[in-house]
This record gives sequence, structure tokens and C-alpha cells, in this order.
Amino acid sequence: MSESVKPANNDTLTDVVLTAGKILLESGAETYRIEDTMNRIGANFGYPDTYSFVTSTAIIFTLNDDSNTKLIRIRERTTDLEKIALVNNISRKIAAKSLTVDQAKRELNMLDRASLQFSFLLKCFGAAIACGFFVFMFGGVASDFIYAVIAGGAAYLTFSYIQQYIQIKFFSEFVSAAVVISIATIATNLGIAINQNIITISGVMPLVPGIVITNAIRDLMAGELLAGISRGVEAALTSFAIGAGVAIVLLIF
Repeated sequence: MSESVKPANNDTLTDVVLTAGKILLESGAETYRIEDTMNRIGANFGYPDTYSFVTSTAIIFTLNDDSNTKLIRIRERTTDLEKIALVNNISRKIAAKSLTVDQAKRELNMLDRASLQFSFLLKCFGAAIACGFFVFMFGGVASDFIYAVIAGGAAYLTFSYIQQYIQIKFFSEFVSAAVVISIATIATNLGIAINQNIITISGVMPLVPGIVITNAIRDLMAGELLAGISRGVEAALTSFAIGAGVAIVLLIF
């Protein structure tokens, strides 16, 4: 095991801490968890009085009063629990004195570049099938299963496609919800589906910001008021986009 010593190059340690925080924030971790992990990494490398400030879109970090303060901006966030677990594992290795600063930087950079999520087609298939089974959870009938699958898959495809070109989540969620209700309405009006409401609710479930709401509550309970409120507003905007997309189509039809 290598000894934990204060590194000669403060910039290297700052990069390690910021990379860890960046991966956690981009992967959907709670704000208090990110700040705690960053501070623990700094403390284990000989800097017990580090300062970190994390919002939904940026991370500010400094080692001490004698070092430069750095800021990184986070533009895209998703849910990747495996990356969160791997960052925690690296943090535990650092606490156990089994990683040097350079080794930690190398492992975190590799993790940052790695793509650990399932393929797009598999995620689309999973979202569609999940929407189908939500029909039974909400008390629907078996004949509506296939239409919920089609609506959910179409919503996921629409959201992903629009996000590639117009990186405004509100618009992507709005259009995706409109696609779901359009499919449900057409199927019901043609007489091939039974319950339009259940198909619609099931189809929009992949868009519902469940993890964002959970993290907002956990951040608020941990005293991270700014982060908790910002995540809550983000969840409210997503909910409004879904509702508006459904309402517009219902008004038209």
C-alpha cells in the first residue's frame, strides 16, 4: 500500500476531486453526497479544510486559502448508478491509502470517458416494455398492453432524437408527451384500444422525473436548500411539460 502524503502538485489533486464530483453530478448523485465525497478525497490526501460548492449545473472547489479556486460547468446529466458506485469504490480505495493521486486521477479519467450504459436500442426496448406493464399496474386490460408499448417506445425515441439537435429538455418532454397522447387517442378513436387514460399515463412514465424528485427531497432534508429547490423546480418543469403536451393534443382532438 502506498502512503497518503500531501501532493506537491495541488492542481493534480484538484483535478482528481473535480473529476470525481463531475462524474457523480453527471450520473445523478445527490448534492450532499457529491460534496461529502469531494471533501473526503481532499482530506485523505492531506487537505482537511477543502471547500466545495455544488449546484445542479456547476461545481466550485478549492483546496485551501493558498490554492486557486476552480469551477467546472455540467451541461448534461443522466442516471448512471454504476458510475456512482465506481466513484464511491475509488473513494474508498483512497481512504484505505491504496491509491496515489496519480493513480486516482488515471482511474477517474478512465471512468469519466467510459460508457457503461446499455445500448440505445436496448434502453428503448426496456422503456417500451416497462410502459406496457404499467398498464396492468394502473388497472388496465391486456388489449391495451401493445399500445402502451408503442406509445412508450415512440416517446423515448422522440425524446432522444430531439435532444440530439435541440438540447432543451422542456421542449423534448413536451413533444414526447404529445406523441404519447396522440397514439393513445388515435388507437382509442379507432376502437382498437379501450382506455385512453391508462395508455397515456403508462406511456409517459419514462418521462416522469422520479429520481430528480427523490434527490430534491434528500437534498432538502440534508440542508442543501439551493440544490434541493433547483432540483424541485426542474422536476416541476418536467411535470408541466408532460401535462402541457398531453393537454394541447386533447384540445386539438
